Formats: sequence, C-alpha cells, structure tokens
Amino acid sequence: MFDKLTFSCGKTMKNRFMLAPLTNEQSHEDGTLSEKEFQWLTMRAAGGFGLVMTCASHVQAIGKGFPGQLGIFDDKHIIGHQKLAKEIQAHGALAVVQLHHAGMRSPKELIGTDPVCPSYHAKTGARALSLPEIQVLKEDFINAAIRAQKCGYDGVEIHGAHGYILSQFLSAEINQRKDEYGGSFANRAKLIKEIIHETRIICGNDFLIGVRLSPEKFGMQLAEIKQLCEELIAENQIDFLDISLWDYKKNPEEDSQSAILLLQHFTKIERKNVLLTVAGGIRTGADVQNILSAGVDFVTIGRAGILHHDFPKKMEVDPNFTPIENPVSEAYLKSQGLSDVFVNYMKRWPGFVK
Repeated sequence: MFDKLTFSCGKTMKNRFMLAPLTNEQSHEDGTLSEKEFQWLTMRAAGGFGLVMTCASHVQAIGKGFPGQLGIFDDKHIIGHQKLAKEIQAHGALAVVQLHHAGMRSPKELIGTDPVCPSYHAKTGARALSLPEIQVLKEDFINAAIRAQKCGYDGVEIHGAHGYILSQFLSAEINQRKDEYGGSFANRAKLIKEIIHETRIICGNDFLIGVRLSPEKFGMQLAEIKQLCEELIAENQIDFLDISLWDYKKNPEEDSQSAILLLQHFTKIERKNVLLTVAGGIRTGADVQNILSAGVDFVTIGRAGILHHDFPKKMEVDPNFTPIENPVSEAYLKSQGLSDVFVNYMKRWPGFVK
C-alpha cells in the first residue's frame, strides 16, 4: 500500500491511494475554482493521497453536467487550476484533472440549450453532433489537456465512462451514426483514441495520461470495453486505466460473462507497462488489501475519502482501518472539509447523512 509506484511517463506516486474524481458542486457557475473546492481537494492531498484527481471538469460550456462544476474550457479557469495544482503537489501528491463532457446528460436548464450527443436521443432531447462539431469537440478535449499542462498539473484523465459523451460514442445503443464515428466498434472508439493520440503528441511523453472506462450500463458491452483496454495498452499512449466497477465484488450483469468477478475480467488482461486502478465499493482496509492482492496497481477511493480526508494516513497506522459508519452528521462532514453545498449533495446518497 505504501510502496512508490512509477508510471511509464516517469511520474511517481508516493503510495497506492488515488482520490476518486468526485462530483461536489462546490465551484462557481462559470467554472472557476472556489475556495470551498480548493479546501476539499487540498485537504485530501494533506491527508496522504498519492494522487489527487479533480471532479469531472468540463471541456466545453455546453458539456456542463452539474451545478457548481469546475471547468477547464476557458483561459479564465487557469488561475484557479494553477493554485490548486501547486497546493496538491506541495503535499507530495500527483495533481491530475479529469477531462469531461456530459453530452446528452447535460441538463438543458443548466446549459441554456439542447444537449448534444453522437446521434439524436429522444429521451433527453439531445441533438446529434455534426461532423465539424465532433472535430471541435476533439480539439476542445486536447486544448483542455494543454491548458492543464500549462497550469502545472502532472497529467489528465480522459473521462470515457458513466454514459458521458465519450461513453456515448462507444455505446452501440446510443451511437446511431452512419459515418466514420458510428457503426463498427472501431468507428465508435475512434474519437477517444484520437483524443489520446493527439494529446500524447502535443503534451509529450512525460505527461501523465489516464482513461476512465465503465464496462456496464448506458449500453456498454463488457467484451467491447475489454477490447478497447487491450487496444489502448497495445498502442502504448496511456499510463493508466481507471475502471469504474460500481462494486468490485460483483459479477458482470451479462450472463455470458458472469462466470468470474467483473474485477477479474480486467486483472486478467496483459497490461504491459499500463497500470490499473479500479473504483467501486473500496471502503475498508480489508477492501484495499483485497484489491491490491488481486493484481490491481493502485486503488481509487471515493466514499472513504469523503468520510476521512486522511484515509491513507489512517491506513498507514492501521492496515485494517474501518471508516466511521454512516449516517454521519453534517457537522462531522464539515470537519472533513465539505461545504454546505457538498453536504447537501451528499444527502442524495441514501443513508449517508443524518
């Protein structure tokens, strides 16, 4: 748990604990960083996390997914990101920003127009992107990575999970395009691969690049996500895969794939020099040890990192540490660096807040 870990780009984590990219709604509506979000994230860096990742940060104004979302689509965001990256690194942690676009999941009332999607989506009212708009979307992901590098971040994670726009392109259920970005799996994976490839060229070999994928829900097929992982590993342009499992102890939802745990489908992949992290129900010391023993390189901590800003330090003292039981009081969460806004957001999680 506390051995150093070096990525192929040369960046080193001081331990095996990554703070998950957690929605918290604490920043300003124009996407600029607030003091509340700054405090929340830097407390986790001070608490011992080896890698601190921001919440999903949108690369286009139209890609905003939730109120108070931290943005990285405009140069007005640079000052806040510079301050945040510098303070995270001052505590010995790697600073990484997650690049995001909500696509059809952008609320119309939040963005002031119809959301966008690879193809028309009746349920959300999202309109189809034109081919020129896809090129702009790609450029905006890349420009956000360039902006992150200028701000001093160690790297970026490209969000291709949870039914957001890159996941929408990957989904045969959602993506009904008939051009080069739809149809075959190779076409549906084209956009995320182009973003990775061009980011690597522009940002260089010493910049940390990760990709978040989820193998279920939103029309995802486990076999296709595994194939994408294998292709990204073979192309040797990413440093890590971040697989969101929902629950690391679960079996796949697809009956044809359910003979082994969902986790094992990914630990069995020959990863070469690409490292693997997973998220999903990793809450106790025992969970952390189980995940690392299963062959995962480092763990992504969400709920336990909300409950204990210093979860890694507590694990160092007691490898069998168990977090405080939910529900917890609002006052307790505020003691852990959550603002009133974040506490109210956490009330959406059943049984989390008293």
